[in-house]
Amino acid sequence: MQVRDGMSRVVLTVGPGHTLRDAARLMTERRVGAAVVRDPDSGGPSIVTERDVLTSLGVGQDPDVERVADHLTSEVVYAAPNWSLEEAAATMVRGGFRHLIVVDGGEVAGLISMRDVVRCWTDDGSSCDVPEGARFARSVAGA
Repeated sequence: MQVRDGMSRVVLTVGPGHTLRDAARLMTERRVGAAVVRDPDSGGPSIVTERDVLTSLGVGQDPDVERVADHLTSEVVYAAPNWSLEEAAATMVRGGFRHLIVVDGGEVAGLISMRDVVRCWTDDGSSCDVPEGARFARSVAGA
């Protein structure tokens, strides 16, 4: 399977001047973990994620004052629609992030997340034969 098979084609977009609260509210309403940020003054699309919002809150910043532009990922990695899901997953793991902006011909074509990759692999017939007791023990231990 390729990135195009699993990516979300409808992407939440916010502006660099939105507050972090605005971005968080929109991500919550859409039930997504990231938004593409379009800034005509920058070189290309960027991204703001739920982790960016949490990091800001964690250091005591005011989400009603902080602007998206000040919390963007500094080095955005883009995926191509024809990448394999394995390549996208490996890129996310190596980079320590959970979302990739998918660009095709210089335009945003979509967004793919780790959740999308796992969903595709699961829907594609992947299975896991973990005994029920082991599954329960793992979830209790991780709680």
